[in-house]
Amino acid sequence: MEDEQYRELKPLPDAEAAFIRWIAHLDIEFTRHHNPALLSEIVRDELHQLYLGRPHGGKLNFTMVTELPFNVLQLTLDPRNITLEAEYYTDVDEEKYARVKPLIWFWRMFDRSPVGLNHWLGFHFRAMLGRHIFKHMGRDVKIFHDVEFSFGYNLTIEDRCTIHQHVLLDDRSEIVVPAGSSIPDYARVDSHTGDINHAPTRLDRLREDRA
Repeated sequence: MEDEQYRELKPLPDAEAAFIRWIAHLDIEFTRHHNPALLSEIVRDELHQLYLGRPHGGKLNFTMVTELPFNVLQLTLDPRNITLEAEYYTDVDEEKYARVKPLIWFWRMFDRSPVGLNHWLGFHFRAMLGRHIFKHMGRDVKIFHDVEFSFGYNLTIEDRCTIHQHVLLDDRSEIVVPAGSSIPDYARVDSHTGDINHAPTRLDRLREDRA
């Protein structure tokens, strides 16, 4: 089957400029900083803006029961206050995962935020973030919303790949998505069968068949 061709679409010029500037700013921050605590603070501050529409700051009031749900929301925006499934696995590399965990939380919360279904913004945001999470992130990669992965640092995505919505890449061992691959909606790719010492998983070239 022939590769699916996508139309070239763009937001309005002012919006495109704002989107690109935001992503470039984040890219610089994540390139400069590698300390997990500082990365968590950056992610927390960005999520405060996306979810609450205001900067992070001010002391939380834990004395009023009526404010506890809002406090819980604010505290959960900080990656240091949450746990993810991959952290419970005994084969996790704790040092590597600590570095990428804030960015993985940012990825997942972006997808669930009011801007998460903006495909143009999402493609560029995830491509930028993937370069800081994955073992390798190729050029011209499109990743749709609600794509999840386990460790992130074991994942290689080569050039011109498309990964559709709700895909799970369980990279507890290495996964390589070859150049030009298209992984269809709701697919699951496992890198292990109980033995985490087996050879890396390299996907055959996948074609999405919508016939």
